[in-house]
Order: sequence, then C-alpha cells, then structure tokens
Amino acid sequence: MVIGIVGLGLIGGSLAKATKKNTNHKVYGFDISETTIKSALKEKSINKELTSENLNECDYVFIPLYPEAVKDYLVKNAKNFKENAVVIDCAGVKRCVCEDCFNIAEQNGFTFIGGHPMAGTQFSGYENAKDTMFHNAPFILTPKENEDILTLANAREVIISIGFGRVSVMTAERHDKLIAFTSQLAHIVSNAYIKSPSSTQRKGISAGSYKDLTRVAYLNENMWTELFLENKDNLIFELDYLIDELKKYSDAMKNDDADELKKLLKEGREAKERAD
Repeated sequence: MVIGIVGLGLIGGSLAKATKKNTNHKVYGFDISETTIKSALKEKSINKELTSENLNECDYVFIPLYPEAVKDYLVKNAKNFKENAVVIDCAGVKRCVCEDCFNIAEQNGFTFIGGHPMAGTQFSGYENAKDTMFHNAPFILTPKENEDILTLANAREVIISIGFGRVSVMTAERHDKLIAFTSQLAHIVSNAYIKSPSSTQRKGISAGSYKDLTRVAYLNENMWTELFLENKDNLIFELDYLIDELKKYSDAMKNDDADELKKLLKEGREAKERAD
C-alpha cells in the first residue's frame, strides 16, 4: 500500500515516521520546504517525494494542512488522485472542510473523509515530529452521510496500524461543537491566563496546576486564528458561558458571600465527577 502525506510539519512528519516504523507501507511525502523533503528522505521517513505526477499511486492520502489549504490542495489536484483513493484531512475543524471536499471527491471518483488526530505538542515543524506522537491516541473520522461501511472499516484499520489507539466516527457538526469545548476554549483560556502581570513573578511559587493551565498558551497564532474563526459559533458559545460562570465567582467574592462561593465550588467539583 502507498500512503501519501501532504505537509510534513509536526503532524505530517509524525504520521510519516509512525507509518514507516509501524507498517510496511510505502510513504510519499510533500512539503513546501525543500529542506524538509531532503531531511525526510535522508531519515527515510518517506520513500519518495509526493508530486502531482505520482499522486495517483497513493491508496490513502493524509492532508495535515490548515483548513483552507486542504480545500486548495483538493481543488488543485482533484484530477490527480487514484480512482477510489481515500483522502483524509487532519485539520482541527471539520464543517468548513467537509462541506466542499465531499463534493470535490464525489465529482472526481475518490473518497474524502474528514479526520482529526487528537495529539500534538506546543511545538511545530518536522524537526519536532516523532514516530511515537500518536501512540494510543484517538483519531476522529467525520465521513459524509451514508458512507460505505467497508470504506470506513478499512480506513480505521489503516489508522490503527499507524499507531493510533482508537477511531471515533461522528458528524462534522458534532465534532466542531465538541472540539470548541475540549480544545479550542482551553487554548484561549491558557493564552489569556498567561497575560497576567503575575506570570513574570511566578518562579519558585508555581507547580503542576500552573504548568497544566499554561502549556497550550504557547501556540501557533496563524493556525489557531483560522481554526477559531472557522468554528466561531461554537467557540463563542463556550467562551460566553465560561465568562458568565467566572463572573459568578467574582461576584461572590466581591460580596464576601461564603455560602455562594462554596456552592459554586461544590458544583464545579460535582461536574468534574460526572464528566469523568
């Protein structure tokens, strides 16, 4: 089997390395950086460079690019994919990608499935890619309605073989609603929290909670701006809900209302118990 990977940054590079480590599949890789291509070839993370000419040799193609870049690549290469190839993107939002890409695929004889590998680090680039990045990590698929069950089963088998721990299937709409809470909101909170002037004075008086809350403040602002705006309806809902909740804590302390503060804290603890 031949697997193509379009973009050899942190996610794409890790996909290439994990595929080469865990399977016997050939890997063709593309990146706009010639230096990255040379590094991947030298390290044998890929067998050869992926081009528009050999794209039709690929049975599966993963596209770990920003949402708009995914659509641009599909439009540009729609006629170059192998007939019945399965193309899976790795963008962090799904509705804006799937709406267009389902149609492009159907019109050109290949299958497009939305995808999202749930793993990463605060760093970027091929130099930070690891063959263990996705070990036992979840992978989400967002197929078109009534997608062929065998196609999904085969895609799942390929994804698991690369090293992922489980594959979930849901609609693009459900994915975007949930990811606004589980990932995007956390990035905004972390990014805003670290702006406190106290952050420059915290050495010697910070531990696990500080590290956990600030880890994802170190982000790629170009990528996350696009992701946030593509999912702004869901993210604004979560952000406004959190702001309203935080105001309750602030008001309770401003009013020296110990009973209300205790109630809020108890509600939060119980919500965590239910969520777990």
